[in-house]
Amino acid sequence: LRGLRKCVVNEEKIAADLDNAWEVLAEAVQTVMRKHGMPNPYERLKDLTRGEKITQEAIRAFVETLELPQDEKERLRALTPATYIGIAPTLAKQTIG
Repeated sequence: LRGLRKCVVNEEKIAADLDNAWEVLAEAVQTVMRKHGMPNPYERLKDLTRGEKITQEAIRAFVETLELPQDEKERLRALTPATYIGIAPTLAKQTIG
């Protein structure tokens, strides 16, 4: 525990890493696609995310191609890697008990 007190959080580095990790939003997009019964959400996103650097523009352009209600598209467009937490709260509760 003493060693933990010596740790310093580099908030700028964390923010930069998150800004470059738009692929984390693929989970959110896939979840919304499943919710609306869209076919093959995993495969469609895999085609977008595999082997390519995913950018904000790429994710948002993909969302625009989907036949989703406008409010869902707006919700997805509003997400960023820094604001999306996915199932983290559930996993934390399971871990803590």
